[in-house]
Amino acid sequence: MKKSCLTPARGKSERMAACIHQLLTYYSYGDAIGNEALEIRDFLRTQGYESEIFSYLYHPKYAGQIIDYRQYDRFSNEKNILIFHFSIGSPVTEKFLQAPDKKLIIYHNITPHHFFLDYHRVLAQDCYQGRVELKSMVGKVNLALGDSGYNRRELEDAGFADTGVLPLVMNFEKFKNPIAPALKEIFADGKTNILFVGRLIPSKMVEDVIKIFHLYQKHFNGNSRLFIVGEYRGLERYLCALQDLALKLGLKNVHFSGHIPDEELSSYFKLSHLYLHMSEHEGFCAPLPESFFLNIPVIAFNAGAVKETMNNGGLLVNRKDFVAIAALIDRVLTDGKLKEKILASQQNALQKYNQNKTGEILLEYILKLKNV
Repeated sequence: MKKSCLTPARGKSERMAACIHQLLTYYSYGDAIGNEALEIRDFLRTQGYESEIFSYLYHPKYAGQIIDYRQYDRFSNEKNILIFHFSIGSPVTEKFLQAPDKKLIIYHNITPHHFFLDYHRVLAQDCYQGRVELKSMVGKVNLALGDSGYNRRELEDAGFADTGVLPLVMNFEKFKNPIAPALKEIFADGKTNILFVGRLIPSKMVEDVIKIFHLYQKHFNGNSRLFIVGEYRGLERYLCALQDLALKLGLKNVHFSGHIPDEELSSYFKLSHLYLHMSEHEGFCAPLPESFFLNIPVIAFNAGAVKETMNNGGLLVNRKDFVAIAALIDRVLTDGKLKEKILASQQNALQKYNQNKTGEILLEYILKLKNV
């Protein structure tokens, strides 16, 4: 027997008694897509909708909140709206397409498979398959949203007729935690800390961050440290290549954190003096507005959706001149007026990431779907 939906709260009867559920392939601890799904679920519940999250794989921490995607048949209903967070090929796509629900996808982009060929052939295959599956959904969904204009353009290029943009939900609450005492004891030692945050995958070009830091440490500031913060499980070959590069360059004070909880992530941000990002493929880039929120000056390479994400905040570089970027880091950190100007631009850029605004945009799309 299929699970029935709750009736919207009093005063919201015009929204119709429909459930709005979400499908994911992976729900990882601290992952931006998972965090957005959770924020959307909680927002929809405040609006009177019954809403659950279903996933193919999920971190044990969320066992009480996430439902196995194979159980969705019990919840499925032609009056429902089913949101699919699409970011890689998986069996979830078939489940999504078979459901009688009204269908909405939120496209988080798929890293081109060629980045993984030398490091993870299975992941390369999943990314390639994801691009195939994306095209298989053309004409079979009611609405396709990108979490950036860049991703929306990819949807249009793939052939989706009805598209839109739903800005990624940014939850800055996790950054209100104080710095962990142990990390403060170790890293608040007077060194200048440069930060990179993100999963260690080849498309992030972490090797370029390391090369730039090498030049900065050698020619501008020997009393400096590089934080490389992010998950590397499954991509140990890439991690080893990065560690080998740091060793060959004779770098000192390069710290690989691996995957860490939000409490520690907040500490690494707060202990850092500048954020450096050299990725060559981004459908969005959450660490950029997170750095903005914490008043950390940002230097980032203009690739994918980075320029759009930065929203005229921070410093955007269009060419990977490593010496020039190392010199730019030094200038930002020694020129008080320039740093002040950069931080002001970043605070202005943050207005784009208002959670309430994102929720209202989502509701507009949902109401549009109900009239289909």
